[in-house]
Amino acid sequence: MNSNTRFQLSLMMFLEYFIWGAWYVTMNTYMVTNLHATGAEVGYAYMALAIATMISPFFVGMVADRYFPAQKVMAVLHLVGAAALYLATQTSDTWIFIGIVLFYSLLYMPTIALTNSVAFGQMSDPGKQFPAVRMFGTVGWIVAGLLIGYMLIEKTAGTFYIAAGASALLGIYGFLLPDTPPKGKSDASAVGTEALVLFRNRSYLVFFISAILICIPLSFYYGFANLFLHEAGMENAAGKMIYGQASEAVFILAIPLLLRRIGVKNMLLLGMTAWVLRYVLFAYGDSGANIWMLYAGIILHGVCYDFFFVTGYMYTENRAGEKIKSAAQGLFTFATYGLGMVIGTLFSGYVADYYTVNGIRQWEPIWMVPVYIAAAVMLYFVLAFRDKKPV
Repeated sequence: MNSNTRFQLSLMMFLEYFIWGAWYVTMNTYMVTNLHATGAEVGYAYMALAIATMISPFFVGMVADRYFPAQKVMAVLHLVGAAALYLATQTSDTWIFIGIVLFYSLLYMPTIALTNSVAFGQMSDPGKQFPAVRMFGTVGWIVAGLLIGYMLIEKTAGTFYIAAGASALLGIYGFLLPDTPPKGKSDASAVGTEALVLFRNRSYLVFFISAILICIPLSFYYGFANLFLHEAGMENAAGKMIYGQASEAVFILAIPLLLRRIGVKNMLLLGMTAWVLRYVLFAYGDSGANIWMLYAGIILHGVCYDFFFVTGYMYTENRAGEKIKSAAQGLFTFATYGLGMVIGTLFSGYVADYYTVNGIRQWEPIWMVPVYIAAAVMLYFVLAFRDKKPV
């Protein structure tokens, strides 16, 4: 892969995650402030993203794998998505807004798998080259958060305008990306089932189940970390949480070296161990003498996400083969951002309500629940995963 291609792919990843970071983090604030949404309605809006993830990647993955170049499918989705993001700001009805978010999510979520397919399609050594390119996605998310914070537009439609503009830019840019032609066959026997053949590999099935279950702890972080840090007394909690994305950018660079030395199983185990440790730190941290625990829990996000999810994308790519790459990436996205997040969102909300007494959340028992879940997933993975083939 030459330097020009590396730049093209890095910019693609930057824009892809800049778009997501621009509207996703602050959507709850926008809905409460401008639409007077209830907590349940905010939850439905976030769940729309996970539901869309479960529905769309399979179909778009099949199209990209078998009929159209992946970069062109991605470009069209982002162009239509830009219009949807703008349209979301033009309604004052909460349920219409949620419907638009669902429609946009059906457009956006497949592009995560497609950007991975475009990137992998240009790489001679994905295990070495992908982490450095994917890091720019994390940088894009960080820049989006910093920009919105600097502009003080967290409660306004400005976040959606910025995301829409970036989506339109990536849509146009997508047509200029290196060609990633379809590689599969259009025979009827494979309709809708290409990626499911991965389940014939027992270790991949174990990994897939673990990926779904580990998203329950992930949902606790996305749904409640900011609220927890505020209630714990940490000032500028949203700004401090950027440290997590910064650590993600740093730790992703360690993946190629560690993956070759310790193997995929140990990499995934390190990621799951970090989930356990992070929530223990949250459970016993505070804004006083133990504030270092809160910072450590935030910074561990890099290990939690990179060592499990980025390694998981690479593991999926390696096991899929040439003909079903997009569908396989869609399968993994389905397991994580889709089914796992739906289960996790519902369950974490129930746990938070269960441990709320007289309007006061009991954070120690709340955080210990994902500790137990992550530990149980680790045990299952250690006992059942047997794949020793290098990635």
